[in-house]
Amino acid sequence: MRFRDSPATITIAAVTALVSALILITRYFPEAAMLGGFIPARLQEAELFAPGTWAVPALLTPFSTLFIHGSALQIFFNVLMLILTGQKTEQVIGWPQFLLLYILGAVVSAATYFLVTPDALWPLIGMNGALSAVIGAYALLYGTPRNPPIGPFSARTIYVMWLAAAWAAISIVTALLQPASPGRSIWEVLAWGAAAPIGGFLAGLAAARRLRHEPVRPADLL
Repeated sequence: MRFRDSPATITIAAVTALVSALILITRYFPEAAMLGGFIPARLQEAELFAPGTWAVPALLTPFSTLFIHGSALQIFFNVLMLILTGQKTEQVIGWPQFLLLYILGAVVSAATYFLVTPDALWPLIGMNGALSAVIGAYALLYGTPRNPPIGPFSARTIYVMWLAAAWAAISIVTALLQPASPGRSIWEVLAWGAAAPIGGFLAGLAAARRLRHEPVRPADLL
């Protein structure tokens, strides 16, 4: 993998790994998660911090949270998946569009979390939402529809539905396997662990075809 072929993927992966590792090494994770993670209740103007406490502005936390991870294992797998799927996706859509895709995934995943649980106090952390958008775009750009058309739905549309359903199932199962936290309902766990990445994945599916370098044929549009 050469930098000139995938500059955005390599830069995002390197910066994310470095910042996330520094937060863990300095044992600043609890503070970073609260002050830089995306907390829906903050958008409701909830007073969560003592007067004078500096925190990332609430509207910017969908982006600051991308660099906050809870463990070295989470950093490793997220960065690995970004490299595996991001470089191929970036080569098709170009680095400016790739950055747009990554940002879109971060925003949509945070918005999904907020819409499902607007009063949640548990911070959304990590690059899962943005990464899900990249994975969604990768799956659509490189996957081959194998299902026949069903009624008014084209083979491509059926394929997208299957991708969305599969990612939703994976996200839900992953969320349910997370260690239970005191005071959190199943609904909150699903909103935090499943709704956000599902939102990012759907954003990636929706954006992939429209970010390509090549002209998109009418038959390819969903």
